[in-house]
Amino acid sequence: MDKLLNYFKLLSDETRLRIMVLLYHNEFCVCQLTGITGISQPNVSKHLGRLRDMGLVKDEKKEQYTFYSLNMEDKLFEDILGKIVDSIEKYPVLKSDIEKSKAAAKYIELINMRKSE
Repeated sequence: MDKLLNYFKLLSDETRLRIMVLLYHNEFCVCQLTGITGISQPNVSKHLGRLRDMGLVKDEKKEQYTFYSLNMEDKLFEDILGKIVDSIEKYPVLKSDIEKSKAAAKYIELINMRKSE
């Protein structure tokens, strides 16, 4: 029961929910999440730390950046977040974040292509 309550406590915070929905779609570093959400870097980092401590987020160092992704090992967590994402049209802030993240992903792809040339 505690695990379920902790999921809903985490999801009840707007910043954490926005971060989790973004990470549901792709991995991001703190600077990208800050740019997409408009939330300060210390605030994003604090929430990512909390999500990591709960085992819901993984981090991986790539060059000078740490990228975060969701840890989808827990089926219940995946189902709850999946339901939210499936009804994204009802949540303008989340929908806007996803649109901004797509633009950020295209920018990163362009940079990576230029590096490989």
